[in-house]
Amino acid sequence: MIEPNGFKQHSLVTSLGRIVYYTAEEMPWPSPDAAESKELPTLVFLHGFGGGSSAYEWSKVYPAFASDYRILAPDLIGWGRSDHPERNYQIDDYITTIVEFLEQTCTQAIPVVASSLTAAFTIRAAIARPELFKCLILTTPAGLSDFGQDYRRSFFAQLVSTPILDRLIYSTGVATSSGIRSFLENRQFARPNRVYEEIVEAYLASAQQPNAEYAALAFVRGDLCFDLSLYISQLTTPTAIIWGEKSEFTGPEIGRRLAALNPQAIRIFQTLEDVGLTPQLELPGVTIGLIRQYLKSLLEGGSG
Repeated sequence: MIEPNGFKQHSLVTSLGRIVYYTAEEMPWPSPDAAESKELPTLVFLHGFGGGSSAYEWSKVYPAFASDYRILAPDLIGWGRSDHPERNYQIDDYITTIVEFLEQTCTQAIPVVASSLTAAFTIRAAIARPELFKCLILTTPAGLSDFGQDYRRSFFAQLVSTPILDRLIYSTGVATSSGIRSFLENRQFARPNRVYEEIVEAYLASAQQPNAEYAALAFVRGDLCFDLSLYISQLTTPTAIIWGEKSEFTGPEIGRRLAALNPQAIRIFQTLEDVGLTPQLELPGVTIGLIRQYLKSLLEGGSG
């Protein structure tokens, strides 16, 4: 979609197909061939889900860390420029490919920054493979069916579960400039005036990729939702959570309940006023500052 200055596209092959990822390769960043660059620790950014999601979601944040870290920001399977297999996507598809991506790109445990439902998948990946993760910094990690709530019973989830109608809804109501802008302004952001044209263009480019509807509809139908409260107590990786007070789908009270289930691992829980689901797009400067602070705290063994 849109890469920040100096970031270039690479790819690797997972069991479900090719994953595209972005890393700093050209000026103004150190060359990956430079000796000092090879010594940089790795920091991975994983985007959330929604019509048109991609690594662009973190593109206003991760360049701030490129001088100190080897940045990896993938488009997950079914999103962005990565492969879009025609399949009924399931939860294990994403847990598996997140693990495979880390196995192929990292030689030791690393910090991972992740968003929304993907952040919930990342918690499950860290439970299954704790040796891959040094710490987690998560924005609004929710399974969207937490504490027994079943998202699949919602009217919209039922509506998009109707064959043929689901594709029509996607093509006319999601994968259009007006549809994406409406969703961002009314459901994802706390303030509509923070949605500028570049964001809409980036989401639209991802949403209009061939077969992009398969992953998006799996998400909207609820095929990828689960009850994170059943798993989170098993997490051992030091974790910080950022939660927008105006998150449309899952409010901060759910986040506080989830964090309370495992205070040993979840060492920081921070709510942000006047922010929705993606603080990394609404208030990137604030998000950068918090990530920098939490990396220091978690990697040094502190809490907050």
